Amino acid sequence: MKPKVFITGSIHVDALNLLREIAEIKINPYSRILSRNELISMVKEGIDALLVVDMEKIDKDVIEAAGNSLKIIARNGVGYDNVDVREATRRGIYVTITRDILSETVADLTFGLILCLARRIHEAHVFVKTGLWREINLNQFMGVDVNGKVLGIVGLGAIGTCVARRAKAFNMRVIYYDIIRRSNVEKELNIEFKDLDELLSTSDYVSIHVPLTEETKGLIDRRRIGLMKETAFLINTARGPIIDRDALIEALMNRRIAGAALDVYWVEPIPQDDPILKLENILLTPHIGSATSECRRRMNIAAAEEIARCLRGEKPVNIVNPEVLEVNR
Repeated sequence: MKPKVFITGSIHVDALNLLREIAEIKINPYSRILSRNELISMVKEGIDALLVVDMEKIDKDVIEAAGNSLKIIARNGVGYDNVDVREATRRGIYVTITRDILSETVADLTFGLILCLARRIHEAHVFVKTGLWREINLNQFMGVDVNGKVLGIVGLGAIGTCVARRAKAFNMRVIYYDIIRRSNVEKELNIEFKDLDELLSTSDYVSIHVPLTEETKGLIDRRRIGLMKETAFLINTARGPIIDRDALIEALMNRRIAGAALDVYWVEPIPQDDPILKLENILLTPHIGSATSECRRRMNIAAAEEIARCLRGEKPVNIVNPEVLEVNR
């Protein structure tokens, strides 16, 4: 009998065909994210693998409902804060991510947000589109340069490194903070390591690229936002809770910083009564960091390949919880 795989959302046909060769497939039948109760109901018959396409919460109850046959939870992305990794490890279940697959694509969006903030492209587009442009005024939508400015990258992993490469092409001075020194990248790209406080006080643009953990939740708090230049911009394409929401709103309202761009939020979708929606000096996108057809295909296939390896009795490649190897020994 073929092993069973449950997929929480739609994936590329190439990834689907890969899994169909080795397993019995069941897919979320709705064109939306499943509720917790729906997810529990759909996995409770017992599955061997779970492919998590979106940000569904895979908590202890979901893992328990899937049964003792569950061997792997394959996350379609690099973030895994929606998965109870501790519970999965306790049960000997692999948790994997699609590491490095989306780095270039997210870096493209990140730098696009930097350019939009600097040159007010999004504001100018709406101005023209809505018919407000009725006379030539060369002083409208005055922005600031990107070329020659200082970019501070918080988290120099795969995505942060890709952003740094783009910044160097714009003749930017790049500084970074990470819990690990990346000496090889420093030499390759001629970038500098700084402690977080110095980075925030020095940078013209600050871009966040760390995972959401207990240590990074609220990392950019009121005190640290207060260190930033009044002319500086803050960009977050990582996870919303890394920035203190109230402190950011306060800083933007009081023009304590020049502006911000967010692709991730504290609650997603963002509530319609959230005061951040009323601010003028902010650019918002709906969590589209990896949203290109090419990137999503690569991610889907990579997640499917991890499941295929596991079901063949092989070790997955991008394991979040290597401790499970000891549990399964």
